[in-house]
Amino acid sequence: MYKNIDRQAVAAMTMLCLVWSMQQIGLKATAHDASPILQIALRSGIGAMLVALFMLYRREKTSLAALPWRAGVGAGLLFALEYLLLGTGLRFTSAAHGVVFLYTAPLFAAVGLHFSLRSERLKPLQWLGIVLAFAGVAITFFTPASGPQPGDASSWFGDALCLLAGAAWGATTVLVRCSGLAKVSAAQTSIFQLAVAFVILLGAALMTGQTTFHATPLLMANLLFQSVIVSFLSLLLWFALLRRYLASGLGAFSFLTPLFGVALGAWLLNEKINPGFLAGALFVIAGIVCVSCHAWLASRCAR
Repeated sequence: MYKNIDRQAVAAMTMLCLVWSMQQIGLKATAHDASPILQIALRSGIGAMLVALFMLYRREKTSLAALPWRAGVGAGLLFALEYLLLGTGLRFTSAAHGVVFLYTAPLFAAVGLHFSLRSERLKPLQWLGIVLAFAGVAITFFTPASGPQPGDASSWFGDALCLLAGAAWGATTVLVRCSGLAKVSAAQTSIFQLAVAFVILLGAALMTGQTTFHATPLLMANLLFQSVIVSFLSLLLWFALLRRYLASGLGAFSFLTPLFGVALGAWLLNEKINPGFLAGALFVIAGIVCVSCHAWLASRCAR
């Protein structure tokens, strides 16, 4: 039985949001040393090895025949697709745009779970939130991104790819909740995703010639952060939370991620925050709040 979020979940989600908001910043800041797709492939491979060592350390016994292989490979393919889209999209748009579009994932997950699980049916306030959020996406989409070629077709292409990455992440959440992956450990779910993503993304980097790797201190520090913190620790925590709490409730603080991402993009990458983009981002955040915090909002309005 899944439970509503408590203080522990709030603290965990706030920390995850800060970590996740940094990954787009790091990928964008080091893209001239190694392509985002190659970086994500390498971090996925390192993360998979760390998860395997973690499972050995815990002496986690697994029956290979009992593992949900089809669901696991499916989750890995969706995970690889998410980061293939994101890594490509960040070549054409700003990190701020990337993080806002990627973190529409809770909206896609909420809609998918509405049609899949009775316990996750959306309320009217949540549907309003989805309308608000996608109105914000439309506003943000047509607001030029800061960069070498702001506002041209390539930046819109990058935005669209990052939005599709958010849809892939949302689909992954639905698959995890509605398949046998909901009954296996967080480590097992993580290793499925990371191993499949490593193979696919490394292959994509090789096929597209994105293999340049300049081992600068900034790139190595970012790769360490992405591998250990993002791909290993944050994924384990995320799937552990998914197995305990309502997925819609976990999104209660997910609106912090695009806020952190926009602020960090402006601070660390000197990206401009255009008024139109800020307005669209606020619509998206308001929608996520309505979808994820509907129970709390409804209780406050009833008083």
